[in-house]
Amino acid sequence: MSAEHKAWVEYADENLEIARLALDRGYYNACLQNVQQAVEKYLKAVLIFQRNEFPRTHSIEMLVQKLAANSMDISISEEETELLDSVYIPSKYPLGSALPDFSPDGDTCNRCLDIAGRVRDSIMALL
Repeated sequence: MSAEHKAWVEYADENLEIARLALDRGYYNACLQNVQQAVEKYLKAVLIFQRNEFPRTHSIEMLVQKLAANSMDISISEEETELLDSVYIPSKYPLGSALPDFSPDGDTCNRCLDIAGRVRDSIMALL
């Protein structure tokens, strides 16, 4: 793994660890924001590894589609990409400013952490 790939994975691993710590403390927004960022960085690490440019986006769905277009299969479903994309904005901004009906909870955090773990395993197998 080159220094660039390694840096992306290290940052993603850090986000994932912070997400776990945040969940342990009941900081659900921080957990979800860091899970989303971890998955985003893992996906970008694979694209960099394959020498593919990636769009400047926070969309997990768009990154997964870019990987699929380059014949790289990541362990994440369409429903899971939608979930991660749906928590990005409301986990960053106060209630009412983005999506007023969003209310994070431990179950959502645990589900997102499980997704992130599988994504990490998938990308490590590709790197």
